Amino acid sequence: MKLRIRYRATYLYEEEVSLSPHTVRLFPRDISHAGAVHTEFSTNDSSGIHWRRDLFDNLTAHCFYPEESDRLTFALDAELSVAERNPFAFLIEKRAMHFPVAYTPHERDVLGLFFRAESCLLPPELEPPGGSATVDALVAMNQWIHANIAYERREEGEPLSPEETLARGCGACRDTAVLLASALRASGIAARLAGGYLWESVTDPGARRAESALHAWTEAYLPGAGWTAFDPSNGVLADHYYVTTAVGFAPDDIAPVSGLYFGDRTIPGSLESSVRVERI
Repeated sequence: MKLRIRYRATYLYEEEVSLSPHTVRLFPRDISHAGAVHTEFSTNDSSGIHWRRDLFDNLTAHCFYPEESDRLTFALDAELSVAERNPFAFLIEKRAMHFPVAYTPHERDVLGLFFRAESCLLPPELEPPGGSATVDALVAMNQWIHANIAYERREEGEPLSPEETLARGCGACRDTAVLLASALRASGIAARLAGGYLWESVTDPGARRAESALHAWTEAYLPGAGWTAFDPSNGVLADHYYVTTAVGFAPDDIAPVSGLYFGDRTIPGSLESSVRVERI
């Protein structure tokens, strides 16, 4: 199966500004099931681009802008060859089959950051009891968020806190991803955030969760299975239609574009962006 990805973003300013280096995280990282057949990336003509691997082993483009400009553009065109995979085709070790999951000292040393839970009040449905089957409990938590937090399109802004998302009863994909990650960490499960592209097979536009935008979900580290992806926005485990571009502890770690402009005052601006993922 092949997917075609087209990403465009344009930042417009009312006057020319100096731009900081920008970090771009738009490039598929899971080459085991999604290999790039063709990729073209571009930004402002005067820019310099350095390719790097970040702290979480995400492929990033660091873009430098020597000239002032009243616009900043990013464009990515990619074709991927995607291998089908069953999201439930994994085995966990016996020590991880029931709560609480037993991590080895070495795992805890390596994964330490991803256990760090912030204090928040969670409903009982997001607090699995001791002795419950791990996979069943995680699937139930994922589906509870999908059933009880209505999906909301919100193109800009920081993710809401878990408390805000629960109080509002609705949230964007990044809000529910943060909520699930917080619940997993509070339950003693190492969890991280993931972002990327999602091809949606549904024909009803109103049912689509990632149309014209990048998507976010959550990954739990389960001994024996490794990092296992859950999408609380859709209430499913992530399959081959999910193409990961970045993983990290906090939302800033998976942001598609990070950077700023320099100035002694606020310069009004706007953002126009679009994402198209097609099966070809």
